[in-house]
Amino acid sequence: MGAAVAPAGHPALAPAVAHAAVQTSAATPDYTPPPVAWAPCAAEPLKAASAQCGTVEVPLDYSAPQKTKIKLAVSMVKHTVPDNQYQGVMLVNPGGPGGSGLGLSLLGGAVPRNVGSSYDWIGFDPRGVGSSEPRLSCIPDYGGYNRPDYDPDTGTEAAWLKRAQSYAQACKAKGGALLNHLTTVDTINDMESIRKALGTDQINYYGFSYGTYIGQVYATMFPDRVRRMVLDGVVDERNVWYEANLSQDVAFDRNEKIFFDWIAKNDNIYKLGNSGDDVEKLFYSEKDKLRQKPAGGQIGPDEFTDLFLGAGYDVRNYETVASAFSRWVHDGDAGALKAVYDGSGSPTDDNNYAIYLAVQCTDAPWPTDWNTWQDDNTKVAAKAPFEAWANAWYNAPCAFWPVKPGADKPVKIDGSKLKNLLLVSETLDGATPYEGALQARREFPNSALVEGTGGTTHAASLSSGNDCVNDHVADYLANGTLPKRKSGDTSDAQCSPLPQPTPTALAVS
Repeated sequence: MGAAVAPAGHPALAPAVAHAAVQTSAATPDYTPPPVAWAPCAAEPLKAASAQCGTVEVPLDYSAPQKTKIKLAVSMVKHTVPDNQYQGVMLVNPGGPGGSGLGLSLLGGAVPRNVGSSYDWIGFDPRGVGSSEPRLSCIPDYGGYNRPDYDPDTGTEAAWLKRAQSYAQACKAKGGALLNHLTTVDTINDMESIRKALGTDQINYYGFSYGTYIGQVYATMFPDRVRRMVLDGVVDERNVWYEANLSQDVAFDRNEKIFFDWIAKNDNIYKLGNSGDDVEKLFYSEKDKLRQKPAGGQIGPDEFTDLFLGAGYDVRNYETVASAFSRWVHDGDAGALKAVYDGSGSPTDDNNYAIYLAVQCTDAPWPTDWNTWQDDNTKVAAKAPFEAWANAWYNAPCAFWPVKPGADKPVKIDGSKLKNLLLVSETLDGATPYEGALQARREFPNSALVEGTGGTTHAASLSSGNDCVNDHVADYLANGTLPKRKSGDTSDAQCSPLPQPTPTALAVS
C-alpha cells in the first residue's frame, strides 16, 4: 500500500507513518487457550437467563502465540434438551465491525418450536470490543453534536479531512499494538481459539450483517470446523470495503424514498405531503434550515440525516422517525428529533466506531489519493445524495489510517467445501445489498437463500417476528433441512417481507 496523498491545498494532511503490515496467515498457529472459567453473568438480562460468562485468552499476534495475550469476553446459555439431542455450540456475531455480541447468547430463545434449546449459544465480544480486554476508544465524542456539515459544498471538506486525520492519529496513540491485529482474519483465528477453549471439534454459527462476512471467511479457512451456519444480511465479498460503502449509499437513498412514499401514504397522520416527492423535498428543505439554526441547538443537518437513516435500515423504525419529523415540522419539537438521534447510539462512546475502522481500514487497501474519494463520492451524491457524504466522512479516517492493510486483497471466498449453509436477505436491504446474498449463493454451492421479497429491512431474522423466515431457520437448525435449491441465479424460497406499519397516531418517542 502506498502512502496516502493529501489533497491539493491541504499540506497539513500528510499521512501517518504506517505500522508493519498485519499478519493474515490462513492457518492458525499451534495455540490452545485454557478452558473458560465460567461464572454467572452479572449483567441483565443475561443474569435473568442464567447465562454463564467468562473470558478466552488469545494471542495478540497469532504469528507469535507465546507472547502478549488479550482477553475475549464470552457468554453462554446452555442447552436444555437431553444430551442425546444436543447439537453443539452456536457462536453468534451481530456485525459492525465493532458490534458487541455478548448478549447474543440469548438468541436461541427466539428460534421457533424451542429448537434453540438443543444448542449452547455462545455470545462473544470480538477483540477490542465491549467487555473484551483491551477495549479500543480513540476520541469518545467524535460522533457527537456540532460536527462539520456533511455536504462539502458548504465549505467543510478541509475541516472533515482534519477531523479524519486526527481520529486516525488518536487511534494510533490509543490502540498501540492492538491496532496492528484487528483484521477479520484475526477474528477468524479468535473463533478457532474459542472453539478450542470450548473443547469442541466443530461449531455452528449465526452471523448478521458484517457477521456474514466473518462466516464466509471462517467457512473458507476452516470448512471442516463448520457444522451449520446461518448468514442474514449478506456482505458481498467482492466489495470489501471501499466499494461496499458506495453501494450502500445508492441502496439507502432508494430506501429513504420508499420511506418518504410511506409517509405520504399516511398523510392523514403525519401531514407532511401527499406524495413521496413532496415529503422528500420537505426533508431537504428542513435540513437546509437546520444548517442555519440547529434544532434545540444540537440537531443540525448531520444529526438530521443520521436519525433518518434508521428508517433506511428497518421498517420497524418508520413510525418513530416519521412522528419525530412531523412533531418538528408542525410543533417545533426539537426534543422529538433528539430522542430519535440519541436512541440510535451513544455519541460519547466510540468503541464500535473505532473497531469498525480498525477492521475495515486494514482488511484490504483503500484509495490512497483523496481525489479518488472525492470523485467517486461526488458521482454517487449526484444520483443518491441522502447518505453519500455522511458515509464518506464516516470512512474517511481510512485515508489516513496508521496501519497498512494485511494483504493486497481480502480473503478470496471459497465455499465449495462447506456441506450446507442457510442465507437470508430482504430484496431491498440497504446496508448489505441483495446482490451480496446472490454472490454468496454462487460461492457456496451447497447453500440455499431465503428472500424476503421486496423488503427493505436489514438482518432481522429471529428478532422480527417474520414467521416464514424464522420457520426456515428453525427447520435448518433442527435437522439441517434447507429449501430445495433452484436452478439459476435466484433465491430458493420466498417469504413476505417484514411489513410496513399501519400507523393510527403519532408514535411516542
